[in-house]
Amino acid sequence: MRKVLATLLALAMVLALIPAVMAEGEALEPVTLTVFIGDPGDPPAEDNKIYKLIEEEFGVTFEFEYLAGNLDETLGVKIAGKDYPDLFCGGNSADLIISGGALINLLDYVSPEKTPRLWAHIEPQKARLIDKDAEGNDVLYIIPNYGLADGEQIVNSVGGPAFFIQKQVLAWAGYPQIKTLDEYFDVLENFIDANPTDENGNPYIGFGILCEDWRHFCLINPVQHLMGRPNDGEVYICVTDQNYEVTGNDPSVPFKTETFIDKPYAKAYYKKLNEEFQKGLIDQSTFTDSYDAYIAKLSSGTVLGMFDQTWDFGSATQALNDAKMYENTYVALGLVYDPEYVNGAEIEEHYVNGGLPNVRRGFGISINCKCPERIVAMWEEMLSEKWQLIFNWGIEDEDYYIEDNRLLMTEEQYANTNNSSWKLENKADGIFTNSPKKQGYILEGDLAGNCWEPGNQPEILFGLMNDYDKEFLAAYGYKKFGDFVNPPIELAPYGEAWQINYDPVDKEHTKFLQVQDQRLPEMIMCDPAEFDAKWDAFVEEIGPSAKAFEDYMQQAVLAEAEKVLGK
Repeated sequence: MRKVLATLLALAMVLALIPAVMAEGEALEPVTLTVFIGDPGDPPAEDNKIYKLIEEEFGVTFEFEYLAGNLDETLGVKIAGKDYPDLFCGGNSADLIISGGALINLLDYVSPEKTPRLWAHIEPQKARLIDKDAEGNDVLYIIPNYGLADGEQIVNSVGGPAFFIQKQVLAWAGYPQIKTLDEYFDVLENFIDANPTDENGNPYIGFGILCEDWRHFCLINPVQHLMGRPNDGEVYICVTDQNYEVTGNDPSVPFKTETFIDKPYAKAYYKKLNEEFQKGLIDQSTFTDSYDAYIAKLSSGTVLGMFDQTWDFGSATQALNDAKMYENTYVALGLVYDPEYVNGAEIEEHYVNGGLPNVRRGFGISINCKCPERIVAMWEEMLSEKWQLIFNWGIEDEDYYIEDNRLLMTEEQYANTNNSSWKLENKADGIFTNSPKKQGYILEGDLAGNCWEPGNQPEILFGLMNDYDKEFLAAYGYKKFGDFVNPPIELAPYGEAWQINYDPVDKEHTKFLQVQDQRLPEMIMCDPAEFDAKWDAFVEEIGPSAKAFEDYMQQAVLAEAEKVLGK
């Protein structure tokens, strides 16, 4: 009875939001929503079972457009022509569509009274999520697609930045502990010397570097992580007091912020890459490869290592798993500089942050949308247990089963969730990936204690793990792949600095990135005798834009921290 009442109450809340609801017993007016997703992808199959359920319950169908080409250029064209879809995901350039005025303020539709589920979802992090517009009004343009998790943080694997290495390399080397930059490249060099090609005669690539478009973070960001810090984008923030009271080299400046790319400690990394390029570990085409070409190389199993973020090459991991090439999948390592690179200092690795919402990443609703209330109402209902189970687990007794209140899958069912073709027919990833969602643990009801995501459910993560991975972890004495890095540290009050809006220094920031994109590959590929001179010229060239960006970020980091701390 209690469940029936709860369901009726939730339905009443949803119906109150939807002016298009017909008389009792009649269906909703059908509507097709246009959707842009700022990442490459494939549209679902026409007979996709989850989208059919969405159409049956909400009267909604979707027309998807996935990114093809350069993200910033694509968004620029849409903004210039005001060619906005109903649901608009700007990916890593979401600030462009926000500053361009493309999105509505969701706070006009989301409140504790009208949308209790959505409000409860964002409320714990509202200080980070709600901004001010030019008139000082509260605004929320995007509800994060990830990072608003329930319960204790789950870190079974690394979802963000790391130096990655194929499992077969570590197995061949006798399962060593790889903690520093030199150790990493030593094991890659040794493996490729002994195994220049795979079993089919295809040459191995020792280390790949993706440089295309906004994904140039694979080229730029490693330096801050080698210094032990989590991802702050293009600045290094010195935090020495974990209570966040007195920090940095100057006690009067909390969260001492600086650009890192022009500092001596960055030179050490790019000089190392120059050495590896001369040895043939890095191929020249890596600097001009498109994202698709990069993913194709990873999917072939021939790239032994790279710096990246786990989510960025998920399709390659999927392809390798589909082909059962488990030995060619990757382990995330939290590398730091060897002491010789940083004046003998011992650096502690902190790659993983605790409790980070993915601020301004996910779907916004465009100003062109004629039914924003209906989308918000749909999101509200989709945060119910019923729909979160559908999106995460599928259809009960078809895609998963429940035994003793535990969510479980057979080996075949779990294998399906890792099969890209199956997902196009049986998952609604196009909508779910960028919509508000539950993560972490189910906290209430009969299923409390289960995980929302099947890949985190202990019975699946450990019970249905492929035999290769089980043996690989056992060789290290680990229980999960997250054990290869240190546990999460407390999230700093400013969050992660890449989430800060750079628009006020857009011109300087753009110049800052352009110089890096041009000069860093040149230095990596140059004659070693020319490296020092090229580095000095680079530092001089980037200096003015770096100084302007650094000064802005120092103030922005302090302002963000003060906002969250309420000071």
